[in-house]
Amino acid sequence: MHWDPGAGAMRCQYCSHVVAVSETEGNASVVEYDLEHGLAMARNRGYGTPVRTTVCKECGATISFGDNVTATRCDFCDSAQVMEQEADRNVLRPESLVPFHVDKKVAGEKFSSWIHGLWFRPNDLKHRAEVEEMNGVYVPYWTFDAQVDSDWTAQAGYHYYDTETYTERDAQGNTVTRTRQVQRTRWVWSSGRRNDLYDDVLICASRGLPHELADRLTTFDTARLVPYEPNYLAGWKAEEYAVELNDAWKTAVGRIESSQRSRCSRDVPGDTQRFLSVHNQFSSETFKHVLLPIWIASYRYHEKVYRFLVNGQTGEVTGKAPWSWIKIILFSTVVVGLIVAAIIFFQSR
Repeated sequence: MHWDPGAGAMRCQYCSHVVAVSETEGNASVVEYDLEHGLAMARNRGYGTPVRTTVCKECGATISFGDNVTATRCDFCDSAQVMEQEADRNVLRPESLVPFHVDKKVAGEKFSSWIHGLWFRPNDLKHRAEVEEMNGVYVPYWTFDAQVDSDWTAQAGYHYYDTETYTERDAQGNTVTRTRQVQRTRWVWSSGRRNDLYDDVLICASRGLPHELADRLTTFDTARLVPYEPNYLAGWKAEEYAVELNDAWKTAVGRIESSQRSRCSRDVPGDTQRFLSVHNQFSSETFKHVLLPIWIASYRYHEKVYRFLVNGQTGEVTGKAPWSWIKIILFSTVVVGLIVAAIIFFQSR
């Protein structure tokens, strides 16, 4: 039986009988683990089902798939440089996942709409993109929760205006005295404190996906996570995490601190500010290892790989495509020509 996104259940590939996952396995709950003891915990390892693994020599992705599946090309970069190896039984088992809700047909339609809606792209790109394979992969993510107490200090600037006298020459060459309003700033030291809760900060643990693309997928609803069951992976591929927990936490801390700095900056009174200093205290840190569904299209254009992603939960799309510099230059030439013509027209009136 394979997971069927359309039915939201397990479906037999022979008789089409459907069975809910809750009927095939006992009920469970999604649990968050204390970050401090996360790596030392005695936890389940592996995927809980027989899998084989391939590693792509080009992009570094590690893909796990069922015993009856043969992998000849990489799902992430479309490279044929895949090498089978023994699955890593020591990887932390995912705590939870979001099942695929968008099926392959809908993902393909999203891809087609996106590629046909692009401007300034090569004329043959639409044809090339239409014939490429779309692969559904469960991509590993870490999620982090944290309570953050922040103390900040800064100089708050308050604008005021002085009347300034100056001299200049008028049209007849005479020296005249004029006045103008000059903006000045009064600086006052200010301080404050805030407390914020960060829930499910997502850090992509994949090496196969470019993070600038993965980070654009922002519509995952982690409130819809379900406890991990091997049945969800039946008929699908899953990438093993390549970013370890500690490295992911460092990335999450950087994002949280950047967010806190922005929030504290907005708390500073006045019209402007300088010398902002923020001190953060983290507490109640927890994490989960989750799998999130992503449809991936990889295609090559002039020996360069471009990727397109579809959020397998919400249908959100993001991707990269080559530019047609000829079209851009022609368009720029037309725009410049119109501007010059407009200037000449108004000067001649």
